[in-house]
Amino acid sequence: MARPQLDALDVKILNLLLDNARRPFLEIARECKVSGAAVHQRIARLQSIGVIQGSQLNINPSSIGFDTCAYIGFFLKDPSKLNEVVDRLKQIPEVVECHFTTGRYDLFIKLYAHNNDHLLSVIQEKLLGLGLARTESLISFKELFNRQLPISTQE
Repeated sequence: MARPQLDALDVKILNLLLDNARRPFLEIARECKVSGAAVHQRIARLQSIGVIQGSQLNINPSSIGFDTCAYIGFFLKDPSKLNEVVDRLKQIPEVVECHFTTGRYDLFIKLYAHNNDHLLSVIQEKLLGLGLARTESLISFKELFNRQLPISTQE
């Protein structure tokens, strides 16, 4: 699939939305010196071509009692069961990301737990029954930054 071409107005709109996804279209229109309808049409087009894939509310996990962030690499006993394992991982609310990777692991996940005891419980009670040969876990002490990719018209 060809990569969509973004012009300067698309880039400006995207950067304004990255700064504040709740910014009203009319405010964006004023900053871009175009009509509100033009901004609405551009955003609709960016959604339809897959550049914008939605919006989300970001909650600080520790503010709701999830103080432990862990990354776990999976080695599957039977790699042909990948889709089944992924479907089962989707049912575990603590798992927030799952990646099919090259290299060392078959799958790599990110999860949040209340504390280390809860993490151990998730691993023992929810993950080990998925058909894993073994796992390797990394605990994040602190997220130092998290950001979106920069948007520009240049490669």
